[in-house]
Amino acid sequence: MKKVEAIIRHFKLEDVKNALSEQGISGMTITEVRGFGRQKGHTEMYRGTEYAVDFVPKVKLEVVVSDDNLKNLIDTIMRSAQTGQIGDGKIFVTDLSDSIRIRTGETGEEAL
Repeated sequence: MKKVEAIIRHFKLEDVKNALSEQGISGMTITEVRGFGRQKGHTEMYRGTEYAVDFVPKVKLEVVVSDDNLKNLIDTIMRSAQTGQIGDGKIFVTDLSDSIRIRTGETGEEAL
């Protein structure tokens, strides 16, 4: 099993969610996050005054999938979240040793 964390733009969330649903991938956690990478934030104007926004708002999408579905998941996120501009985000993949469904006690991939 793998845990995939994708940091994406806010306005791409619906596109990614719909694309994942079409691929039969269900179950995800969404968190609103702020951060910066190479773009190091940006400047904005408010009432004639320029100020720096150091941490850019993004959305973190977390999905756990079987090893067999990993490539499909990554390809779907890439295709639906990409704009071609700096700040499109990142995808991180980590190994999971186990998962447990609290209600039934199922473990492993049956718990997904």
